[in-house]
Amino acid sequence: MTHNIKDYGAGTLPDQIRSSVCRDINGLDIHYLEAGFENKSNPLLLLLHGFPELSYSWRKMILPLSKSGYHVVAPDQRGFGATTGWDNSYVSDLSSYYQTNLVRDLLGLISALGYEKVKSVIGHDSGAGVAGWSTLIRPDIYESVVMMSAPFTGAPDIPFNTFKKPTVTKDLVADIAAELANLKRPRKHYQHYYRTPEANSDIMNSKNGLPDFIRAYYHHKSADWKENNPFPLCSWTAEQLAKMPTYYIMDLEDTMPEAVGKHMPTAQEINSCGWLTEEELKVYVSEYGRTGFQGGLNWYRSGGSAGNREHLELFSGMKIENPAMFIAGRQDWGIFQRPGAITKMKNEVCTNMGEIQLVDNAGHWVQQEQPESVFKLLLDFLGEID
Repeated sequence: MTHNIKDYGAGTLPDQIRSSVCRDINGLDIHYLEAGFENKSNPLLLLLHGFPELSYSWRKMILPLSKSGYHVVAPDQRGFGATTGWDNSYVSDLSSYYQTNLVRDLLGLISALGYEKVKSVIGHDSGAGVAGWSTLIRPDIYESVVMMSAPFTGAPDIPFNTFKKPTVTKDLVADIAAELANLKRPRKHYQHYYRTPEANSDIMNSKNGLPDFIRAYYHHKSADWKENNPFPLCSWTAEQLAKMPTYYIMDLEDTMPEAVGKHMPTAQEINSCGWLTEEELKVYVSEYGRTGFQGGLNWYRSGGSAGNREHLELFSGMKIENPAMFIAGRQDWGIFQRPGAITKMKNEVCTNMGEIQLVDNAGHWVQQEQPESVFKLLLDFLGEID
C-alpha cells in the first residue's frame, strides 16, 4: 500500500482524507480515497462511484461518515481516475469489465485492506449496480447495501424454455434503437451512443472543450436544470422513452457534448453552484483529460454484451436478503429510465428494503447536490443495522 499519492490541488479535499493505492489487485493498482483509517477496529464502508464520476465524487461523504466511527474507502473503479492496469481501448474482449469481474476487483481490495466484512457497500449510478451485484453474490461479506440513483433489478432469467415460462434474454437498448430512430423526431438511447467507437473522441474533442462538457453534463442532470421533473413511464417503447430529457434519449444526429451543450448553465448559474465549484470541476477535467472516457464507456458496452449476461445468469432467481436502502434525488430521471425497475427492485429483488428515499432539490448527483440529507439517511440506516 502506498499513501498520499494523489494531490488534486489546494482546497479540493479536507486534509483528513488520504489518497492511497493498493497494488496488484486483480490486475489493477487501485487508487482510493479514505478516512477513519487510524482506528483499526472501525467497520469498513465502501463507496462506489458512477459515470462520469470518480472516487472524488464522494468527497462530501467520506469525512462525515468517518467521524461517525467508520473506515471509509472510495476507490476509483476499473476504467476510472488514478486506478491503473485497465484496458483503455475500444476493445472487442470486454470480459475485464463484466460485472462479476468488477465484483472481484472489490473483493481483492477489501482483502488487501485487511477486512473480512464490509458494514455497507454504497454505490451511486453504475456503482449502484456493482454494489447490488456484490451483495447478491457475496452476502457473507457485505452486511448491507445502499444504492443511489440507479435501481438494481437483479439477475437475468435463464434463457431456456421451461414448462413455466419461456424466456429470451434481450439487450433492451439495442432492441429499441430502430424504433427510436423512426420517431417523428428521430432519437437514440444514450447508452446506445455510449457504446459507439466515436463516443470517447466526440467528448474529448468537443467544440467547446472538456470543462464546458463536464459542466453542462452535470448541470443538465441536476436539480439546477429546472426542467427535470421526472415521472414513471408506462412501458419500454420509443414514445414513452422519448418523454425523457435528451441526456437520456438523444436527438439522433447529436453527440453527447452537443446534446448537453444546448443547456449550458449561465455564468450566474455556475457562480451560484455550491455543490460543484470551479475548483472541484477542475479535478474532473484534469482526471478525464488525462485518461479519457473510454474506460467508463466500456462499462456500457460490457453491460449490453451477451458474455456479461451469460455470467450473470448463474445468479438467476437469487435475491438480496441483507438490509438495503435506495436513495435518489426527487428531480432525478435515473430512477424511471427503466420502466418498472424501481418496483421490481423493492418488491422482488431486495427482500429487506425500506421505503424509497427521495431527496428534495437533488437531481442525479444526489450525494454531491444534497450531501447533508444523504449523510443523515446513511447514518440512520447504518444505525438501524448495528
